[in-house]
Amino acid sequence: MEYLIIIIKIGIALSIINVWLFRINKSTSWRGNNASSMKEEFKSYGLPEWLMYVVGSLKLLFSLGLLASIFYSSLAAPSAFGIAFLMLIAIIMHIKIGDPIKKSLPAFIFLSLSLIVALV
Repeated sequence: MEYLIIIIKIGIALSIINVWLFRINKSTSWRGNNASSMKEEFKSYGLPEWLMYVVGSLKLLFSLGLLASIFYSSLAAPSAFGIAFLMLIAIIMHIKIGDPIKKSLPAFIFLSLSLIVALV
C-alpha cells in the first residue's frame, strides 16, 4: 500500500506541474469553455488574472509538498488536502460556466486521489 500511495503522490504532482509549467499556454480538451490557455480559462470563469498566479503557485507548492512527503510524511496531509480543495473549486467553476461533466473529470480524479493520500 505504501508504494501505491507514493505512485499516486508522484502522479498527482507531475500532472499538476506539467499543466502549470509546460501546458499553461496550450489548448487542451479539458480547459473550461474551450479556452486555449490558462489565462483564457480563468477569464471564462470570470476570475482576475492575478488569481491565476495565486492558484498556480498554490498548486505547484502543494505538488512539491506531495513529492517531499515521500521523505517527510508530515507534509502529506496538508499538501493533499490543499490540492483536494483547489480541485473542488475547479469542479465548481466548471459547473458555474456550464461545461460538460467530462471537463471536470481530471479535477474529480485528482480530488479523489488527493483525499486518498490525505486520509491514508
